Amino acid sequence: MLNKKSIKDINVSGKKVFIRVDYNVPMDKQGNITEDTRIRATLPTLEYLLSKNAAIIIGSHLGRPKGTVVPEFSVVPVAERLSALIGREIVVAPDCVGPEVEALAKDLKPGQILMLENLRYHKEEEKNDPEFSKQLASLADIAVNDAFGVSHRAHASVEGITKYLPAVAGLLMEKEIIFVGQTVANPVAPFVAIIGGAKVSDKIGVIENLLNKVNTLIIGGGMANTFLAAQGYNTGKSLLEADKVELAKTLIEKAKERGVNLLLPTDVVIADKFAADANCKAVAVDSIDSEWMALDIGPDTAKTYAKSLEDAKTVVWNGPMGVFEMDAFANGTNTVAVAVAGSSATSIVGGGDSIAALEKAGLASKITHISTGGGASLEFLEGKVLPGIAALADK
Repeated sequence: MLNKKSIKDINVSGKKVFIRVDYNVPMDKQGNITEDTRIRATLPTLEYLLSKNAAIIIGSHLGRPKGTVVPEFSVVPVAERLSALIGREIVVAPDCVGPEVEALAKDLKPGQILMLENLRYHKEEEKNDPEFSKQLASLADIAVNDAFGVSHRAHASVEGITKYLPAVAGLLMEKEIIFVGQTVANPVAPFVAIIGGAKVSDKIGVIENLLNKVNTLIIGGGMANTFLAAQGYNTGKSLLEADKVELAKTLIEKAKERGVNLLLPTDVVIADKFAADANCKAVAVDSIDSEWMALDIGPDTAKTYAKSLEDAKTVVWNGPMGVFEMDAFANGTNTVAVAVAGSSATSIVGGGDSIAALEKAGLASKITHISTGGGASLEFLEGKVLPGIAALADK
């Protein structure tokens, strides 16, 4: 799945190129884009295509309109932001298929950009409808997938279109395949993975796959409570997946069998309520008050986790160490962020919360690769085949 052609492996000069991007960006109630990383991440691909005199047709979804036209999910604000970033006029089509769109695509000249209206205004997009795929394909000569974030979905613009057009990776997709795919498939040891977030259930597949590959596995966040319960500790009122305690025991055993250094918290920051102004204190994991809840890894654990990264050659991080949005419970995540950024290892970070923590600390530029896909990154880390990547032409 990793040896795929990119736009640099084919002739795009003077061609009409349909490019699937993931411009599902956050907006405020007034429709202003609050964060545009996903748009900026595609600029190298668009600029390369423009340098080769291609005509570009952009397709994206925005929000969850569920197959109907919802005006607040129009891509117009996205097109305006992209136009400002790339310094070119962008025409927004009234729809993504149909006679009007076909006429606009037909008249598109080299160097021009047309953005289709929200693909998910049509339920056929998510159903991977062959007729809808064919209509999208009829607009262009070549399909390019630069939307890693949706490549775990077999949708019409992602997978279906490749049955009717030659399809290759964009430069952003190529980076994701190289870093997330190849680095995890063939990591340079010592390989350390840091997995956080609220629930073990969201990341079982990732943990099980990584136990076959890593030298050290670090667990933090709410999911660490389930591992603490598996070790017999009282976790008080902490978030706990009681039905996953046996699974956590099994994962602890698997780590032992495989000689993986599994690092779990030895101390935690507990609070008397889930609030920014809660009373809080750091305690050893065997001293969690039954009326309190753990909301971050403790200072000793944070130091241990940071130290374990010192000799690493490959680091993967997905998920925060605590409720980092509240300053009182941000130390664990911040300590890990500083350690990952300061490491000389190849570092790959995925998951919105981990990325937000890095950006908040001003450390994002020190990471080798920040993955643009949430669910897609996790499935890639699990070793799953992603339909949007599998469908691209092989080298």
